[in-house]
Amino acid sequence: MPIASQTLETLEYPAILAQLARHTAFSVSRELALALTPSSDVIEIRRRLRLTREARRLLDDHNDATIGGARDIRAALGRARLGGSLDAPVFLDIAATLSSGRRLRSIVLRGDPLIYPALRELAGDLPVLPELEDRIARTVGDDGAVLDSASPALGRIRAEVRIAYNRLHERLQGMLASQLAEALQEPIITVRNGRYVVPVKAAQRRLIRGLVHDQSASGATLYIEPLATVELNNRWRELQLAEEQEVARVLAELSDVIGSQAVPLARGLEALGQLDLAFAQARYAAVLDAVEPEIVTADELAAEAAAGATPRPPLQFTRARHPLIPRGAVVPIDLRLGGAVRLLLITGPNTGGKTVALKTTGLLVLMAQSGLYVPASEPSRSPVFGQVFADIGDEQSIEQSLSTFSSHMTNIIRILRSLDAPPADDAAATASPPEPAPGHDQLEQLANWRRVAPGEWAPLAPVHAEPLPALVLLDELGAGTDPLEGAALARAIIERLLQRDVLGVATTHYAELKAFAYATDGVINGSVEFDLETLRPTYRLTIGLPGRSNALAIAERLGLDAALVARARSTMARDDAQVEDLLAGIHAERVAAAAERAAAGHERAAAEHERAALRAERDAFAAERDAAWRAAQAEIEAQLGEARQQVRRLRDDLRSVTVSRQWLEEAEQRLQQTRERTEQLRPARTAPAPVSGPPRPRPLQAGDRVHVASVGLTGEVLAIDDADATADVQVGGFRMRIAVHELQRERGGDAAVERREGPRVAAVSLPPVPDAPLTLDMRGWRAADVPTRLEQYLNDAYLASLPFVRIIHGKGTGALRQIVREHLRRHPLVASATGGGADGGEGVTVAHLVNR
Repeated sequence: MPIASQTLETLEYPAILAQLARHTAFSVSRELALALTPSSDVIEIRRRLRLTREARRLLDDHNDATIGGARDIRAALGRARLGGSLDAPVFLDIAATLSSGRRLRSIVLRGDPLIYPALRELAGDLPVLPELEDRIARTVGDDGAVLDSASPALGRIRAEVRIAYNRLHERLQGMLASQLAEALQEPIITVRNGRYVVPVKAAQRRLIRGLVHDQSASGATLYIEPLATVELNNRWRELQLAEEQEVARVLAELSDVIGSQAVPLARGLEALGQLDLAFAQARYAAVLDAVEPEIVTADELAAEAAAGATPRPPLQFTRARHPLIPRGAVVPIDLRLGGAVRLLLITGPNTGGKTVALKTTGLLVLMAQSGLYVPASEPSRSPVFGQVFADIGDEQSIEQSLSTFSSHMTNIIRILRSLDAPPADDAAATASPPEPAPGHDQLEQLANWRRVAPGEWAPLAPVHAEPLPALVLLDELGAGTDPLEGAALARAIIERLLQRDVLGVATTHYAELKAFAYATDGVINGSVEFDLETLRPTYRLTIGLPGRSNALAIAERLGLDAALVARARSTMARDDAQVEDLLAGIHAERVAAAAERAAAGHERAAAEHERAALRAERDAFAAERDAAWRAAQAEIEAQLGEARQQVRRLRDDLRSVTVSRQWLEEAEQRLQQTRERTEQLRPARTAPAPVSGPPRPRPLQAGDRVHVASVGLTGEVLAIDDADATADVQVGGFRMRIAVHELQRERGGDAAVERREGPRVAAVSLPPVPDAPLTLDMRGWRAADVPTRLEQYLNDAYLASLPFVRIIHGKGTGALRQIVREHLRRHPLVASATGGGADGGEGVTVAHLVNR
């Protein structure tokens, strides 16, 4: 059952639609906006709100997302579908609509399907007919004229028309320049009845034979078509008629194409209207600074209560504003209804804002159920009301005058009867969807249906498992009659509303109703405040506290004799006076408590600010400390890496250089210095607690005599690699790399270190002089074996005091020769290396060694 039009008019809902329509871009969406009505179907309401939400986000991301140059082509589609021919400019409107729809479809479908599901569903109905667009572009120009390219025949006919025209004008121009020019009134060519003529003097008409088509008002000039040009005029006119016929044929043919595409074009036009309506709702929400209301159902609230969640009022508007009052002139109100409180009774002075609060509540409910955002702050929510009833006689209304008691009662009787009537069956739920034919009436019919799937529609009339609640808004309840009878009648009406389980807001001036609201479950007092200092209302709505009449206080403030005020107060009932005094005290205490809360809030905010500043300083200090620690660690690691590189270079020198006593002494000294520097750079660690027992032996070092368990031989440590946990050991004439854990220091095998004047000398046992041959035959070797085996051979040759050696590598490709000579060139024991000359040529290299 739709909400009554009387309620919509009373709450000024049409004015909201008029404001919304101003944000639409063409007549289709404008009509949809003006025809928008509140729905009682929660699925449809949430779909409309989702469209508004998605449109608002799309406009934020794409400010060019509009319908562009779309036009209302419903009449043209209807005419084309019936076989009528369309005028050429109409095709420009159709092409512009197709182009706008195609562009908007591209923008929407490029969006995320999870963000724009509803918009994408509508955009899917926008037709994409590039061939039709191209055909219209070839047929009609931007000025609305049919182009020569519309058809080959039209192009040929227009070419012939131009030729015939030129010939006709050449003949006429020749007559103007001939001897007949004296018979002309003036030397011009003009047109009469679609024929080219010349103005001839009436007195000399005999000089120019031809057909008279017209004469001047004075009769002095005759407009004659010379006989010499009659055939040319006839030919030109015939071609003009042929052109008109061909143009009509082209437009009729193109109109038939439009008629065959009328259904998708009408569907696309309806989708464009819905999309533009969604954009209008988004722009209207931005203008109002509105928020999306949460739509809640009784089942959802019951599920929340069963889950142990904090109960929420079904109807809640936070800092709500009347959308028809300028924002700077309206005072926001907070309103909550539902649960334990079902009816709010507002009292207070006239012009204090009671009726504005009443209308704001009803209007925001209607906007929410229409899919519009509401001018309020979060949280704002509303249930789905099956009906909204309003009886408002607003003295401040622009359009209505003060209501009488009888009109009030007539409206209230109608409301109560509607609440008592059983809900009507929803016969529309089984109705068939309308045929999506184009046309004005058809589009309005589609506005009452919602699409559930592509090509499938369902009526907007909802089917509910349980009756929906109603919202009742009553202004000046019980007014216009005797106060005692009016108050009694108002109490009875409120009790009946509570029995019908409705939500409602009512305003009154009766003091008896304040006590009634206080003592009745489900009813709560509310009031609009009044400033006695300025004698002006503040328009602030206070829930839980009844309003004061303020009549005596205002009279005294305005200067009425204090004795008269005191006399008036003495004639009041004692209970009424005590109530007024009690309300005054409560107001004063409430103002004081609000001031204290504000002061506490400022102090809390200052403390939070100070805490945030201290937290920021602590975080900054921690970050600076961590950065300094990381920098120090990086520097230590870099220095350790450099030290390790020096150790590796020393180890490589030990491997590649012939071991001599002096070199070993220098190497031992460099190695010891490097080790000491490494120990200095290593981060300090907490030393473990001493353990009783025999002292641990010192680590191995260069010069120690050790027993190699794996080979059963004794040798001397040349170098130790701490990183690899290996040691280079000289065993007889061999140099071996052994894991440290396989070495065992011989008793009495510590290196002897003497401290005396001069350089430090390490005791080293040299191996016996090897027996090295003078010639090394490398033919057949692999290139990878050359460096290692050649190194060993050169060391042996040097220790054997050979002055030179012959290395036979053969000629071949020259690769082996190049490797040998490159190695000899960089070797420290080789003084020079040359080819074999007569003794082998390029297949032999002779290396001269340095003197020992």
